[in-house]
Amino acid sequence: MPIQKHEGRDVIFLHGWGFSAGVWDDLAGRLGPRWRAHVPDLPGYGAAPVCAPYTLEAMAGAVARAAPRRCHVVGWSLGGEVALAWARRAPHQVRRLVLIGTTPCFASRPGWPCATAPAVLREFGRLLAADRAGTVARFIAVQARGDARALRLGGVLAQSSARSAPDSVLAAGLTVLLDADLRRDLRRVRQPALVLHGARDRIVPPAAGRWLAAALPDARFSLLRACAHAPFLSQPARVARELREFFDA
Repeated sequence: MPIQKHEGRDVIFLHGWGFSAGVWDDLAGRLGPRWRAHVPDLPGYGAAPVCAPYTLEAMAGAVARAAPRRCHVVGWSLGGEVALAWARRAPHQVRRLVLIGTTPCFASRPGWPCATAPAVLREFGRLLAADRAGTVARFIAVQARGDARALRLGGVLAQSSARSAPDSVLAAGLTVLLDADLRRDLRRVRQPALVLHGARDRIVPPAAGRWLAAALPDARFSLLRACAHAPFLSQPARVARELREFFDA
């Protein structure tokens, strides 16, 4: 979806890997008339062209070029990593950051245990190529597991995943998640940030969110105790309230 450029209270929502921009429909609609919500597709998703090379920096550049001159940015999961890369490269464009279920480094490395093992990500990619529908369904089930509203969350995610991106883009996105490590760059992200995390998140451990909030120069951490990986779907009213309060601060 193309972004209409305005001056003022624009909020850009960046979705996660494997899902479409429609995953934000409920939350974006709850911000109220004072905010202009934009829900673009990440590169390669929906009608958005694929960027080359398909890297975190290139994705951030593509989103930034289409966005208003000044805006707040909300990113979820992979979209949160794109938001961090964007904020680092365009400090005068990005005003405030909300990072939901976000980690600065998705794959585990020496000294970084609160992450997914690289071998697990590679195996996930192999299974995705062999059986996309079944693999995505299992991925959605893991995202919803433990959430107080797991059934509703799973249904919305399934609907969003059905019209997301071609297999080649999903594979490229897995490589981004495997390779990206933003930990050393966080000190350069000086915008005020709100890090929201579900206490029952099985995709990105809450410890990664806590670490992210502590490492950013100006951030606070909020834990949603009955939520899994997508708290904005299971508790949209609360998340919308936190966003409005944060943007008004």
